[in-house]
Amino acid sequence: MATTFAFAAPSLSSSSRAFVRRAPIPYHRSPNHLRLPPLKCSSSEPETAMSPADWTHKLIARAAGLGFLETSYLTYLKLTGGDAFCPVGGGTCSDVLNSDYAIVFGIPLPLIGMAAYGLVAALGLQLASNKLRFGISKSTAQAVLLGATTSMAAASAYFLYTLITRFSDSSCSYCLLSAFLSFTLFFVTLKDLGLQEVSKTLGLQLLVASIVILTLNTSYNSSKSGSSSLAEIELPYYATEITTPSSPFALSLARHLHSIGAKMYGAFWCSHCQEQKQMFGREAAKELDYVECFPEGYRTGTKMIKACIDAKLDGFPTWIINGQVLSGEQELSELAQVSGYNESVQPS
Repeated sequence: MATTFAFAAPSLSSSSRAFVRRAPIPYHRSPNHLRLPPLKCSSSEPETAMSPADWTHKLIARAAGLGFLETSYLTYLKLTGGDAFCPVGGGTCSDVLNSDYAIVFGIPLPLIGMAAYGLVAALGLQLASNKLRFGISKSTAQAVLLGATTSMAAASAYFLYTLITRFSDSSCSYCLLSAFLSFTLFFVTLKDLGLQEVSKTLGLQLLVASIVILTLNTSYNSSKSGSSSLAEIELPYYATEITTPSSPFALSLARHLHSIGAKMYGAFWCSHCQEQKQMFGREAAKELDYVECFPEGYRTGTKMIKACIDAKLDGFPTWIINGQVLSGEQELSELAQVSGYNESVQPS
């Protein structure tokens, strides 16, 4: 029995081992394992990374915003008659900004630029945020943006040519900055659309540029034809001699006008100003507080001195006596009456 038991035991053990090897492993096919969701493979970059198109539109918005600030400043100066701060070129900057070329059909050029930059900045912001208003599609917004930047680039090219040919001795840092921004916006817009899309609208771009240049040229030609011949010439400053002698009344009146701060505004080339001085005579004319509005001479684009601008003159000569404005030549008796001249009281 002992021997038989010992023999059977290995047999049973061997059979058991064979059974274990052949039996399937149930947990490898567990239903729980099959229900696991598939894992996702994601990059380390955030999902909100900026696309190249968004970056381009934000660049357009920022550049146009800078142009909007510049033209807003120039518009304010144009409407208020102030002098622009010119970091380069000194007073020659004002010569350009206050010339006939700074107005298009009676509208200040900086105001037009402010509207154009504002439109481009608004479109750039909306395209960058993908939130287009008023039901405008992205393709329509891009077409308007291309048309606006094409117009600005064409106008800037025209103004650069004018600056070189008409104002060769002047410098205008604001003009150069505006031209740089306009060309930057134009080329960035072209890059955003791509060569294939740009080639489809090349004819339209050329038409827009031609219309802009033709409009500017027509405005300036009509302005020149309607202006006086003085705007086409250059006059160095010269003094005119007063030949008539002064009467005692004229001399006394001139001293009275000086004592109360009355001022006469005029220009060296104004014939009526010279006739007004001749009424007073040599000695009396020297007693007047006369303000020459063009002491450095006159040429196209020359601006009056600040004192004359602040006086808001309509013409020459202009008298300002006790706050009252008198335009044109005045009889001595009229000046005496307005100024409160009393012949019996002689000014000290």
